Amino acid sequence: MFEPIIHFIRQTFQKPEGFIPLHEPRFIGNERKYVLDAIDSTFVSSVGAYVNRFEEQIKQYTGVSYAIACSNGTSALHIALILAGVEQNDLVITQPLSFIATCNAISYLKAQPLFVDIDKRTLGLSAEKLADFLEKETEIRENQCFYKQTNQKIRACVPMHTFGHPAEIDKIQEICQKYGINLVEDAAESLGSLYKNRHTGTFGLVGTYSLNGNKTITSGGGGVIVTNDEKLGKLARHLTTQAKVPHAWEFVHDYVGYNYRMPNLNAALAVAQMEKLAEFIESKRQLAQIYANFFQNTDIEFCLEPENSRSMYWLNAILLKNREERDRFLEFSNKNGVMSRPSWRLMHELEMFEKCPRANLANAIEIQNRLVNLPSSVRI
Repeated sequence: MFEPIIHFIRQTFQKPEGFIPLHEPRFIGNERKYVLDAIDSTFVSSVGAYVNRFEEQIKQYTGVSYAIACSNGTSALHIALILAGVEQNDLVITQPLSFIATCNAISYLKAQPLFVDIDKRTLGLSAEKLADFLEKETEIRENQCFYKQTNQKIRACVPMHTFGHPAEIDKIQEICQKYGINLVEDAAESLGSLYKNRHTGTFGLVGTYSLNGNKTITSGGGGVIVTNDEKLGKLARHLTTQAKVPHAWEFVHDYVGYNYRMPNLNAALAVAQMEKLAEFIESKRQLAQIYANFFQNTDIEFCLEPENSRSMYWLNAILLKNREERDRFLEFSNKNGVMSRPSWRLMHELEMFEKCPRANLANAIEIQNRLVNLPSSVRI
C-alpha cells in the first residue's frame, strides 16, 4: 500500500538505494572558509567578528532592531521569557503540539505551561480557541490576567510556528494585547517564513529562532533572540553575557546572568548559511510543491501552507486516516530506509506536564494520531 510513496520519495531525492534522512544540513557555500578564518583569528568563543556579522544579517533579513545570537534556541527562549516578565508560579499559555524545548524553557523559571488547542489548518496555536478560553476561564484584575481556577497570573503566551507554517499570529497578538498578556513567539522552526508579508518571530514583544543541526540553516548549535524594543534588546545581550558590566579589567555583574552567547566558531558557520538561506527556502518550497502534486491524487492529505502565509516548509507533513495507519506507514517507511517521524508526543501527555492546566485539546490529539513528517532536506 505504501510502496508507491517510498518509490516516489526515492525518485524525488534521486536516491534509489540507501538511507534518506528526515532533514540533513547542507554546506555548499563559504562554511569551511569562514570557520577556518575564525580559527585563524583566535576569537573562537563568544566574542568575534562573525557573531556581530551574523546578528547584522538577521536584523537586515527580518527587519528587527535587535538580534542577539545565542548558544541554542532553548536558551534564546529562556531569556525571552525572562524579558517578558515570567516569574515563579506564573502561567504561560502555549500549545500541546510542540517540541519539548518550549515547555522546558517555561519550567526553568518555575512557571507552568497552560495548554490551549491548535488550529488544524496552521498546526499552531488556535486564535479562536485562545480567545474562547480567555473569555470563559480568566478575569482581568489591576490590568493583569488571572486564571480563575487557580488564581495564577497568565504572564505570557508562546505560540510556536509548527514545521515552519505560520500561526495566525496577528490575531493571537491582538488577543494577547486585549488581556494584557506578553506575546513571545517561538519561531524556532520558521526562520524565513512570512505571515502577511512579515517575518514570523517579529510580531511579539520578543521572538526566537533556532539554528540546530536539523534546521533549514544551522550553526551546529545556535539560536537568536529578536525584538524591536530597545530596552529589552540591550537587556537580552547583557543577560546572555553573564550580566557582566563592561570594564577593561574589573569583573562586576549586576544580574544573575547566563553563559548563553553564540561562539564565534558557530557564528562563522551561521554567516555562511545565511548567505544560502534564500536558495535553501526556494528549494524547500519546490519540494513541498512536488509532494503536494503527488498526494493530490491519493486519499492522504498533504499539509499546505496556511492562508496569508509563505511557509519555508521546514518539515513536510502528511495526515493519514488514523493512528493505526500512521503507525503502519512509520514502520514500513523506516524499515525501507526512508526516515519518517510522527509529531512529538503531546506535551500534556508527558509526566512532567500532565498535571498542568489545559483546555480541550481535541485538535492536537487528532493531529498527533494522524501526522507523519517526510524527508524534507534541501535537494542539491
